Amino acid sequence: MINGIAGVIIWTANLPRLRSFYTGVLGLKPFSSHDYSVSFVWGDLRLRIARHSSIKGENADPLRVMVNLDVDDIHEVYKSMLGKGTAFIRPPEMEEWGGWVSTFSDPDGNVLQLMQLPK
Repeated sequence: MINGIAGVIIWTANLPRLRSFYTGVLGLKPFSSHDYSVSFVWGDLRLRIARHSSIKGENADPLRVMVNLDVDDIHEVYKSMLGKGTAFIRPPEMEEWGGWVSTFSDPDGNVLQLMQLPK
């Protein structure tokens, strides 16, 4: 029986570049940091960025997996990230289900979304 998702790993060939993006641009606070990985934790969920010897260059198929980042004010976060040079694929837009979504890429080309859930 599966109880839920324990974590997500994003593999990279360039850990310093992704570490800088996830901590500097997204403002995530590391739970643990090593020369081979950095981890972020929210409750029981872990997001880990780690170096992998089999990864070369940027993501060739960036839409295969998408991480959704929960935010309280999508417009504020979007504006902050734009100011830090983030290239957005989609500005904040309201979805038919009542929440807001905005899509962007990290420096490896992985596609992520800001998601503001309806109150």
